[in-house]
Amino acid sequence: MTADNLEKLLESGQAPAVLDVRSELEFKSGHIKNARHAPLPNLLKSAAAAVELKSDPLVLVCEHGPRAQVAAMYLKFRGYKSVELLDGHMSQWRSSNRPMKQGA
Repeated sequence: MTADNLEKLLESGQAPAVLDVRSELEFKSGHIKNARHAPLPNLLKSAAAAVELKSDPLVLVCEHGPRAQVAAMYLKFRGYKSVELLDGHMSQWRSSNRPMKQGA
């Protein structure tokens, strides 16, 4: 999913669930508004809490991509059907001065 699309969906209140798979320190330093912190060890629990159905859309976010790619493969293996990665990841979101929330 592109950052532009996600930002528009967030502004409209129609955004998919956003799971941030970075560390706690990274998440607290700045994350996408309404993103749920979902570090890899807690990924399934976080995903289940974020969506009602495994067919509901999820967008995964990490700093540069590798953790989100691992998370996407794992969630798809566990039956989640609509899993996307944020294009450019948090590094691009941050560098393009998009809105972020600090703290937990």
